[in-house]
Amino acid sequence: MSEPPADAETFLAVTESVAALQPGISTLEAGILAALHLGLAADSRSFARVFGVEHALVLRAVETLVGEVALLTVTERAPRTQRTRYAVTPAGRAVLDHLHG
Repeated sequence: MSEPPADAETFLAVTESVAALQPGISTLEAGILAALHLGLAADSRSFARVFGVEHALVLRAVETLVGEVALLTVTERAPRTQRTRYAVTPAGRAVLDHLHG
């Protein structure tokens, strides 16, 4: 059974919670994790389109989440468009699991 789509208020609340749990990440980075958690966007292009953010900024944030803080892992990258699909790492899952606990 899947959860209903999240509304803007839910997205913002989850983003704030993720940012509070990971103080070193930006609001955009927290938003990427929140959107993935809520099933709103699982790749960089979708996130950019849904939230009206430049794709280049989303890609930069994804790279930070993959590299510096290791909360995401890249699962696929389109060479031409740079659309990047990602999933949470065990560390990212631990952060998101705290949202329910």
